[in-house]
Amino acid sequence: MASWFECKAKYEKMMENGAVKKVSEPYLVDALSFTEAEARIIEELTPFISGEFTIDSVKRTRIKEIFWDDSADKWYQVKVAFITIDEKTAAEKKSVHLALVAANDFRGALDSFMEGMKGTLADFDIIAITETPIMDVYKVKLGEGSKPAESAKSE
Repeated sequence: MASWFECKAKYEKMMENGAVKKVSEPYLVDALSFTEAEARIIEELTPFISGEFTIDSVKRTRIKEIFWDDSADKWYQVKVAFITIDEKTAAEKKSVHLALVAANDFRGALDSFMEGMKGTLADFDIIAITETPIMDVYKVKLGEGSKPAESAKSE
């Protein structure tokens, strides 16, 4: 099972109007530890950022599943409650999970999530769908010396 870490990178970015602005942008990385997450995000960002940059923070997320779409340019967080019935008390129990969905808009996020959940037998309620500031998501790298994992969207 993947462990997703949110890493915030701070660097100077050229804005559309030509001004240079210091920004702090979040990225998601699949890693086993905080140290690996920091090393991975440095490795992934180095080719795309000119000049110096720092990693402001690395924190573990509660994201359980990611629904990918290579043509999407935004990331949406879906908060979903899975509904189970306690066999002894017959009481309804809800367990909340977070999913990340790549989509171009809110409707696309909902449609992609519902398409991804089509085969599930569990009952669930969508509690919230919110757009995230996440810039990109990097999957785990398999094997030493392998090619870098593809990012979820092109730069």
